[in-house]
Amino acid sequence: MFEQINYDRRRFLRGAAMTLVAAKFGMLSASTHPAADPQLAVEGNLPALEGGLGWINSEPLTVSGLRGKVTLIEFWTYTCINWRRQLPYVRAWAEKYKAHGLVTIGVHTPEFSFEKKPENVRHATQETRVDYPVVIDSNYAIWRAFDNEYWPALYFADAQGRIRHHVFGEGEYDKSERVIQQLLAEAGTNNFPSDLVFVRAEGPEANADWLNLGSGENYLGYKRTENFASPSGPVSDRPHVYSVPAGLENNHWALSGDWTIQAGAIVLNQPGGRIAYRFHARDLHLVMGTATPGKPVRFRVFIDGKSASAVHGSDVDAQGNGAVTEPRMYQLIRQSSPIVDRQFEIQFLDSGVEAFSFTFG
Repeated sequence: MFEQINYDRRRFLRGAAMTLVAAKFGMLSASTHPAADPQLAVEGNLPALEGGLGWINSEPLTVSGLRGKVTLIEFWTYTCINWRRQLPYVRAWAEKYKAHGLVTIGVHTPEFSFEKKPENVRHATQETRVDYPVVIDSNYAIWRAFDNEYWPALYFADAQGRIRHHVFGEGEYDKSERVIQQLLAEAGTNNFPSDLVFVRAEGPEANADWLNLGSGENYLGYKRTENFASPSGPVSDRPHVYSVPAGLENNHWALSGDWTIQAGAIVLNQPGGRIAYRFHARDLHLVMGTATPGKPVRFRVFIDGKSASAVHGSDVDAQGNGAVTEPRMYQLIRQSSPIVDRQFEIQFLDSGVEAFSFTFG
């Protein structure tokens, strides 16, 4: 029961859909510039950064070696849309305050099995322009040491190695930067710029359209999926030919063609298969990979039965076409107002695609 509660809480932070709920739990950026709490409590000592499979952009760092520095610890997994939207701020803080005594460390703790592979993490780090040190935490050693439960999560430690603040999920960017400034000042550094970073994020890194976000994260494997609407229902762990019903309710999805629904993913067995999803959001993303590494899977994207060329995301071209070339999150839809209920479909021209989860923004 405890694991299920933790899972639900992690999932909420990754896929919150409703604006009022998001605002209540601090997932929206404040419109003002709140100051950090002058009485930041000591939440504990910085745990050891041990048990990782290697480091990227740095030699291994230790807690003792970080003494005298303010440290920002960021837990992430590279397919997480909430982390992608937080990343521009962390990247900007790391660059702005590095010369003033801030050490930013990314702890990559995976959700999906392909995210455990160090080579995939290294590639994702390059692709997302993460230049600060990253430790590959594929065995959850550092995650457990922090007793962490969330993607993304930020922990702020002072120059004495004490955790003084944390943020779970998106938002609170202005306050977070004020905390960094306060901890630097406590450490005796006062020559840093006092203004706040200005972030102009693009593509998947752009802030969500919270006012119009009416769809939340949904996994596609039978172990965790919701609202599967193909008439036959899900057939577990063996090939089956599915069809899309005449009408889909909002936030329901269906398959067409020959698929195998596994515990954590769906796999297309024959070319021509489709995934349909009724959604309400500006952006639609799908975590996908290929069953045969190095063999691309071509696809076409449709909205309400027509080519999605006018509303295509960053991983789709102006004709509504794209290809799955590596296991990651793909942005398939980015539309303009007005945002209404719409039916998304993706058709795969080749077999072998693996699809894991939908997220929205």
